[in-house]
Amino acid sequence: MSRTLDDLLPTPLQAEHLAALAPLKHSQDLLALLDRWVERGWLRALDRAFVSFLEEREAGSDPLLLLAAALASHQLGHGHVCLDLEQTLAEPDFALSLPPEGDALAGPLLLPSQLLATLEPSTWRQRIAASRLVALGDAEGQDARPLVLSGQRLYLRRYWSYERRIDRSLQQRIVADESIPADLPARLEQLFEDGAPAGQVDWQKLACALATRAAFSIITGGPGTGKTTTVVRLLALLQGPAVEQGRPLRIRLAAPTGKAAARLTESIGQQVERLRVSAEVRAQIPTEVSTVHRLLGSRPGSRHFRHHAGNPLPLDVLVVDEASMIDLEMMANLLDALPAQARLVLLGDKDQLASVEAGAVLGDLCRYAEEGRYTPATQAWLEQVGGQSLQGSGLQPGDAQQHALAQQVVMLRYSRRFGEGSGIGQLARLVNLQQARQARDLLSMPPEDVFGLSLRGEHDRAFDRLLLDGLGRGEDGPQGYRHYLRSIGRHRPAPGTPADAPAWEQWAALVLNSFESFQLLCAVRKGPWGVEGLNERVARVLHNAGLIDTRQPWYEGRPVLVTRNDYGLGLMNGDIGIALRLPDENGEPLLRVAFPRNDGSGGVRFVLPSRLNEVETVFAMTVHKSQGSEFSHTALVLPDALNPVLTKELVYTGITRAKHCFSLVEPRAGVFEEAVERKVRRISGLMLDQG
Repeated sequence: MSRTLDDLLPTPLQAEHLAALAPLKHSQDLLALLDRWVERGWLRALDRAFVSFLEEREAGSDPLLLLAAALASHQLGHGHVCLDLEQTLAEPDFALSLPPEGDALAGPLLLPSQLLATLEPSTWRQRIAASRLVALGDAEGQDARPLVLSGQRLYLRRYWSYERRIDRSLQQRIVADESIPADLPARLEQLFEDGAPAGQVDWQKLACALATRAAFSIITGGPGTGKTTTVVRLLALLQGPAVEQGRPLRIRLAAPTGKAAARLTESIGQQVERLRVSAEVRAQIPTEVSTVHRLLGSRPGSRHFRHHAGNPLPLDVLVVDEASMIDLEMMANLLDALPAQARLVLLGDKDQLASVEAGAVLGDLCRYAEEGRYTPATQAWLEQVGGQSLQGSGLQPGDAQQHALAQQVVMLRYSRRFGEGSGIGQLARLVNLQQARQARDLLSMPPEDVFGLSLRGEHDRAFDRLLLDGLGRGEDGPQGYRHYLRSIGRHRPAPGTPADAPAWEQWAALVLNSFESFQLLCAVRKGPWGVEGLNERVARVLHNAGLIDTRQPWYEGRPVLVTRNDYGLGLMNGDIGIALRLPDENGEPLLRVAFPRNDGSGGVRFVLPSRLNEVETVFAMTVHKSQGSEFSHTALVLPDALNPVLTKELVYTGITRAKHCFSLVEPRAGVFEEAVERKVRRISGLMLDQG
């Protein structure tokens, strides 16, 4: 017999809640309400379809169970791995990104927050646990049940399984004893002869030391803190003894996107050449970086990969860069495919935006990175092998059981790119600490490498000048888009240059490099201040200035972003190309799109526009898409209204894409502060029992 909501609600209801709940008697009543929520855009059609699937499996299900299931599915769409029952009831609008109460004015409709306000956590949990659709996280033999309840967290089974697989793998890896060279202090001293600046702890050196102790380690830090330098020296540290014993390690390098892989390929090749090790050891350190999908062997149209627990990757060490972009599902697949004896090293900035998909794996794993939380034994060992005292370094003491994972995490803290005098570095730190007022003070009297522009309306000419000419400080100053477009004509090979001459590839490489002088970033896709509106605006401004001709969809100078991996063309999601006119075999001009090669060679490949189906114009791109990229001058355009994606992580990531100059563009006063004061809080249970 199905229960009604009247049977389930334990607390007295206010009159308006009773009136609203009056028609909600059975599971079908709740399904009808969910339909209304989908119409309003509060839930996805996918969330409603999942609830229908549950009702089909167990007709007349408890309405409170179906409500929880709809919200658990809804959470996945917002990047959360599960539904936290207590937090949801304590602050439903924040926890679920639900609509404001004022939206009820559109008509008499029970709001999610009103319904949740009537519930009590222990009763809600009891009713969920009683359902035959729900398995308990610590129970055996309930594998067929589509939902899992673990403590106060309700999961869709697949995501609970991902978490458990990651937990088990990491717990095994952090306790696995690895052979540490007896002469480790001497080897570290050789690799780090240059050392850290006076008075600074050499965190890079300590990161290398710590990573030798277990089969899993994390090196995190902001831009310019030397993550790539550190990992190259770590690979030399691991490979050295193996080469001496005649058994070189099989090392692979990977990154989440083609752009990130290309950047690491270029950077790591330069670092390997500067290593103070033998030529034999340098020769055994790879410089080619693959995407994670390609490494695992993705199968088109499938969630499965060629490499998995039954067919593990043939390697001994795996390094994954830009790990903040890796979602829960991908991390589970990656760990499944690793041989039991292999080492995994993750690199990334824990403070950057998390992946677009569900989970914030690096953030979860680095929850104690700032504090350190090393045990006395770990700290003593680091001081002994590193030859430095950690007293006064600001680290907080840790507990061996509660902070087991923290013993394998090192945060690099000194930025060589953004020193003490860097305005970009100061602004990034203030935003990261959510110090909105101090960040505004810095913008009010900005250093030379930071610029703020408050717009007076959609037709603000100062913004158009920024798009064209940057900050107007000449050829050596922060540029706009005129810079790369002028380079097309200024450096084009002379008429009559043979089509197969190297000059054409060199010219295209120069144009691609010039394009990285400036990039417009957005928080959102829609609206006048989103990607779509700003791409149109930039194209119009450049067309009116006589720099491009937009009367055709494809024109010389059009920059495009690849939005889906195309293995046939060798193009990866995130790759940027520029349309250029080159001579064909008869000397006639032909439009082709130049893309940098992803192998770190500095070469260029040319693709006919007709072969590019998954691309979009990229005068403006979202901050999410910019991860793994850097630009000399970056301008971040905030929307004119607060949006769920506007958080301090998004602003921080936008700021740190800039190498030499950062511009903040604000259509409305106060939106910057509102964004900085909001923090991404992705709900998960990953490694909660192992800090």
